[in-house]
Formats: sequence, C-alpha cells, structure tokens
Amino acid sequence: MRRFFNLTIAMFVTAYIGIAGFGMAEQAKKAAPNKAEPKKAAVKNPVAPTPESIAAGQATYQKYCRFCHGADAKGDGPQAPKDTHPPNLIDDKFDHGSTDADIFASIKDGIGPKFDMKGLNSKLTPQEIWNVVNYIRSLGPQGAPR
Repeated sequence: MRRFFNLTIAMFVTAYIGIAGFGMAEQAKKAAPNKAEPKKAAVKNPVAPTPESIAAGQATYQKYCRFCHGADAKGDGPQAPKDTHPPNLIDDKFDHGSTDADIFASIKDGIGPKFDMKGLNSKLTPQEIWNVVNYIRSLGPQGAPR
C-alpha cells in the first residue's frame, strides 16, 4: 500500500511540474514579443486619402459607427452602451493611439471589454477599415501623426 501511495504522489508531482512548466512557457511566450510580427506603429496606411476613399469611409462609418460615436463623430451616439462614453473622433486626442495603424487596430479588433467596442474584423475588409481611418482623419485636426 505504501508503494502505491508513493507512486501516486510521484505521478501527481510529475503532472503538476509538467502543467506548471507549460503555463510558465505560455506566460514567457506572451511576455516576449514575436520578432516576426511587425509593430503596429510601423504599419503605414496603404490607402491614399483620396476623396473617393474618404466618401467610402464616410458611408461605412454611417453604417457601422455612428450609432455609438454619433453622426458627426463627436462621441454622442444614441445607442452607445450604458455607462460608456465613446470618444470624440474629431478632436486631437486619441485615447487608444493616434497613428493610422492604431486607429485601424481599434476598428478591426475593438477596444477591450471595459470600453465595449466590438471589433469589426468580421464585417469589414481591410480596405473598408482604411477608408474609415481616412474619413476619421478628414474630420479631425490636420497634421495629426499618421
């Protein structure tokens, strides 16, 4: 019986070390940035801010974004989730990054659970998202970092 007990403890200890080691490896992988992934700031907007792109971005914005951010992008949309305050997109302050790549990522992936902005990756193509970025840029102060 003692041998069985020792064997059982040895199996549990081995399993625990294996699981803990796997968890530590996963944490290390998350903490260390992947060198192959380009940094968000290094991504340049591939869509020129032409009148056509801005008009297409405006149409997409009106379809998907105005309900929370407002028709004029001032953050006063009538259907914003309760107790949230969508940002004013025409001022010079972007809380989640001010480069085109930051804005693209916010639209694509959403903004964390605290801010209740769902990502539109499943609804919009990258081209459409870049058009929305161009539209938002056309509303705000000129000369903001792109």
